[in-house]
Amino acid sequence: MPFAPAPTAQLTVRLERFPIRGTFRISRGAKTEALVLVAELRDADGYVGRGECVPYARYGESVEGVQAAMQAMADAFSRGLSRRALFHAMPAGAARNALDCALWDLEARRSGTPVWEMAGLAPPEPVVTAFTLSIDTPAAMAQAARAAARPLLKLKLAGDGADLDRVAAVREAAPASRLIVDANEGWKPDDLATLPAAFANLGVEMIEQPLPAGADGALLGFDSPVRLGADESAHGLDGLEDLAHRYQVVNIKLDKTGGLTEALAVKARAQALGLDVMIGCMVATSLSMAPALLLAQGADYVDLDGPLLLAQDRAPGLTYQGARLLPTAGVWG
Repeated sequence: MPFAPAPTAQLTVRLERFPIRGTFRISRGAKTEALVLVAELRDADGYVGRGECVPYARYGESVEGVQAAMQAMADAFSRGLSRRALFHAMPAGAARNALDCALWDLEARRSGTPVWEMAGLAPPEPVVTAFTLSIDTPAAMAQAARAAARPLLKLKLAGDGADLDRVAAVREAAPASRLIVDANEGWKPDDLATLPAAFANLGVEMIEQPLPAGADGALLGFDSPVRLGADESAHGLDGLEDLAHRYQVVNIKLDKTGGLTEALAVKARAQALGLDVMIGCMVATSLSMAPALLLAQGADYVDLDGPLLLAQDRAPGLTYQGARLLPTAGVWG
């Protein structure tokens, strides 16, 4: 992983609010707006690099705590903090993600070299992203599936006894769509006896995080008819080998790995272990999706629909053509 010399830079951190189109529901609750923190690094020559993160209470994060952790790094950036030093100075998580991505962006703008080239990657190409249907009644989710008309749908599930009805209703409403489902840790071990087989009959390709992260040892030795994906169980490089014994897919999110720098290493290691890779996101703007788009190149599943769930994305934003997410100049990197 290349590390550029670190410029001295002034750090600004701000909270931004983006209303969600309707209400976004998962098994842990619902929300009507996305709260994002933006890190902005400005060097002495006027170049500005930006990064965005979403603090996530599931991982013990709060907006206030993440914002304070980011602002506490201001003095280090004023003295020239590098990405390598940032990696060792902060734990993985939302705060480091925004700062790491801001550094990548600043390096790219100072050098005139795009991030994909600095990272030794191929030029990014369009990818097909999943479109997420939040938890609702089976009839409402079926209606949302018809309205979305997307080739890849991701269904949020609740673990409340109605999940099979939800998936069956969506399958009937969208017979040509590929389906993946996300339980967000909402199932109990007993659900494994019936739901995966039923979902296989409905053409579901992958079940994401069926059990709580602390209880997924029950997946050891379980011969699932549908591929299982780790999300809340998967964070950074640590523990990937163990995950490979319980899951077939790993969901990599920048807010979990603490930035693009570690996420690139996680992707490479996961693939070396024979795991398929999903690149996911929180509900956030194009500023969060742009670095993840580089990570999504060649991934088995892409779930970067965050801006599509907002009432309005930031401008400039990435370009979505239906289910296709296109590399767009000017947003980041």
